[in-house]
Amino acid sequence: MKRNTTIPTGQRQSPLETVLGFLLKQRTLIVLIILCAGVAYFIPPFLSAKNLLNVLRQISITGIVAVGMTFVIITGGIDISVGAIVALGGVVAVFCLNMGLPIPLAILAGLTSGALVGLLNGLVVSYGRVSPFVTTLGSMYIIRGVTLVVTNGQAFWGLPAPFAKIGTGYLLGIPIPVIIMVAIYTSGHILLRHFIFGRYTLAIGGDEESARLCGVAVKRIKMYTYGLSGLLSSASGIILAGRLGSAQPSVGEGYELIAIAATVIGGTTLSGGRGRVFGTFLGAIILGVVSNALNLWGVASFYQTIIIGSIVLFAVLADRFQKTGD
Repeated sequence: MKRNTTIPTGQRQSPLETVLGFLLKQRTLIVLIILCAGVAYFIPPFLSAKNLLNVLRQISITGIVAVGMTFVIITGGIDISVGAIVALGGVVAVFCLNMGLPIPLAILAGLTSGALVGLLNGLVVSYGRVSPFVTTLGSMYIIRGVTLVVTNGQAFWGLPAPFAKIGTGYLLGIPIPVIIMVAIYTSGHILLRHFIFGRYTLAIGGDEESARLCGVAVKRIKMYTYGLSGLLSSASGIILAGRLGSAQPSVGEGYELIAIAATVIGGTTLSGGRGRVFGTFLGAIILGVVSNALNLWGVASFYQTIIIGSIVLFAVLADRFQKTGD
């Protein structure tokens, strides 16, 4: 007897539906292309290699923070302590340098401080069942206070040249912060899409109770995502310290907004369960292009906060309408 392999009519997609579906999935990339074309039309120097590298270098610090934020938001959480952890990572690393520790050990100390704070956030959120917003808000103030106490409100100067190159150096004509950022985004993409940890992260955000019933260690995975966020935030702080030539306790303010904006613009839904590291990368570039264009136009920097906030609201509303349509 011959099998009927005909696809039901209700399941077929017209060519137009296929194209529209593809465009919807790649909407962040399309927006970036249109934005770059528009800026280049009005400001021709924008497309110069020097300026494009400058854009990537400008987004490298917050872009790295956004990778960790992506994992946290996918689980349905949020981390607003990332800016404070950026300051902490740089202060700890430079403090250890001033105490005479070798550069690798100082960097390790800075990274460890951020990871520990992130794990502590995750511990309170997962096992203490405290709201992520409340937990990381309290953590943000505590960390800011600690860095101010340790530094006495003053910047740490006198960085060795090899350490400073982390933030200011070049490799084959490419800024080292950009190389580090690309490496972290590549690793984050692989971790999310090709490792069990990433699949569990998506499962928890999609339906936490179902993930738990399927044997996923929900609390531990959520704690690890906050630990990853803290680790990458402290890495950004170390790079920023090298770039500034000092560790300052006040840096990182507002980074949480930029990281969340890049994540949401990139297609990660705030309700959890869906997101792409590559999408976050595109979102970070979009914010960098907007900031760079405003600078080239001579627009005052404080207007950028208003624009970024508006972009976040628009991205969230677009995500909400899409989910309603689904």
